[in-house]
Amino acid sequence: MSRRRSFSSRLTMAMATLLLAYGALVGVLGWHVAAEDEQESLQRLSHGLARHIVEHWPEITVSERDRDQADRAARDALLSMLMVVNPGIQVYVLDADGRVQAYIGDPGMVRQEQVDLQAVRDFLGGGRLPLRGTDPMGSGIPRLFSAAMFPPRSGDTRPPGYLYVVLEGPAREAVAGQLSQRRIWLGTALVAALGLLVTLAVGFFALRRLTLPLHRLAGRMRDYRLRTLQAADTGSGSSPSGGDEVQAIGVAFDEMTQRIEAQATREQQQASAHREMMAGVAHDLRTPLTALHGHLEALAGKTTLAQPGQRERVLAAALAQSDKVRRLSQQLFELAALQSTDQLLHRERFRLDELVTDAVQKFELAEGPPPVTLHGDPPGRLEFDGDLQLIERALTNLIDNAMRHAPGAAPVRVSVTREGGQARITVEDAGAGLPEELLDRLEHGQSLRDPPVRRSSGGIGGLGLAIAQRVATLHGGSLRPLPSPDGGTRLCLALPLAQ
Repeated sequence: MSRRRSFSSRLTMAMATLLLAYGALVGVLGWHVAAEDEQESLQRLSHGLARHIVEHWPEITVSERDRDQADRAARDALLSMLMVVNPGIQVYVLDADGRVQAYIGDPGMVRQEQVDLQAVRDFLGGGRLPLRGTDPMGSGIPRLFSAAMFPPRSGDTRPPGYLYVVLEGPAREAVAGQLSQRRIWLGTALVAALGLLVTLAVGFFALRRLTLPLHRLAGRMRDYRLRTLQAADTGSGSSPSGGDEVQAIGVAFDEMTQRIEAQATREQQQASAHREMMAGVAHDLRTPLTALHGHLEALAGKTTLAQPGQRERVLAAALAQSDKVRRLSQQLFELAALQSTDQLLHRERFRLDELVTDAVQKFELAEGPPPVTLHGDPPGRLEFDGDLQLIERALTNLIDNAMRHAPGAAPVRVSVTREGGQARITVEDAGAGLPEELLDRLEHGQSLRDPPVRRSSGGIGGLGLAIAQRVATLHGGSLRPLPSPDGGTRLCLALPLAQ
C-alpha cells in the first residue's frame, strides 16, 4: 500500500491548486477587462474620425443623385488615402436607411449591405462606450466604429446619409489578435508559475508550522500504538508510518475507544467475579465456622459430654474445622498475593528434580501404605531458575488436591520427565476426576481465578489448582490436563528449565 502524503503537504497542494485556478480565472477576467478597455480607448480616440472627415472633405457627402456633378475622382482619392494611411479601418458611405452606397476596396467583400442604424444613433447620441455595430463584411461579429451624419441640405426631410468607419478591419484584427494571444498565454503562464512557486514555498512553511502541533500529536499517538502492539505481542494490525496525521489520529482514537470499551467490560467482569468470590468465601467459611462454634460450645460445657472419649472426639472435630478454615484463608491470601503481581520477587537456581523428590517424601511419612509414590526413571539433573517456595507450594497443592479428591483409591503417582527445554511434572490420581468447567479452563489455558469456579454445592472451588496455575504462569510455564485412560485425573505442570 502506497504511503499517503501528510496532511500539511496535501493542504499545501490544495492551496496551490486553488491559487493556480484563481490565477487562471483572474487572467481570463483581466484579459477580458483589458480587451474592453483597449476597445473603449480605441473608440474614444477615434470618436471624431468620421466627423472630421465629413467636416474637412465635404465631397465625400455627395449623394447618389448628385454623383455626376461631384468630383468623383476626388472622393475616391480621399477614401483611398484613408485606407492607405490606416489599413486597419474600413470606410463606408451609408444612405439614410443604412444601406452601403460606397466602399473603397473590392465591392465583392461587402456581404451585408444593410447596417443597423440603432447603434449609429446611440453613438451619435453620446451612448456609453464601447459601442459595436454591424460588420458589412458579413463576419457576424459586432465591430467598433466611428460614425458621422452628413450635413442636411435644404428641403431634405430625412438625413442625407452617414459616414460609417469600422475601426477593426481584418488587417488590424490579424495583427492585434496574434499579439494579444501571445501576451495572454505568456502572462497567464507567468502568473501561474509565480503563484504556484510562491504558494509552495510560503504556504508549505506556513501550513507546516500551523499543523506542527497536529503532526506531533499524531506521532505521539502512533508511537503509543506501536508500543501497545509490541507489549501485547499481537503481531497484527498495521500502523501508518508517517503520512496523514488526521488518519493516524483517527486510527488511534478508534483503538482507544475499543480499549476503553474492553476495559469497561473487563472491570464489569472483575466486579462480578469479585462479588461471586466474596459470596463463595462467605459460604465456604460459614459451614466450618458454624461447626467449630458448636464444638467449642460443647467443650465449654453448654452441651453434656457423657460418653467416654466424646470430649476428645469433639476436640478433634473442632481442630479439623479450624484446620479447614486455616487452609482456606491461607489459599485465599496466597492467591490474592500471586494475582497482585506479574513478577517474581525472589529468584534462585536450584535442582527441580530434588525438589519434586522432597515434596513426595513429605507425604510418604504418613502411617500405612504411602499415599504418594514417585514413578518413572530419574530425569537426571534439572536446573531451574525461579522461586523455590512458590514451586514447592504448587507441587504441594497438586498432590494434596489429588489426595483429598481420591480418598481410598490407589496412591497418587508423581513423575518427572524432561522434554527439550522443559521439565514436565505429572500428578495422577484414580479419583472421580475434575469438574467439566475446571477441565475446560485448564485445557484452554484460561484463568481459574477470574471468574471463580462455583461448586454445585455452593462456594468456590479449585483454589489449590488456581494457585498452582498462577505459579506456573509467573515462571513462564503452564498447567494442563492430560488424557487418563484408566479414569481419574492427570495434571501436567510444565516449567522452562534454566539455560
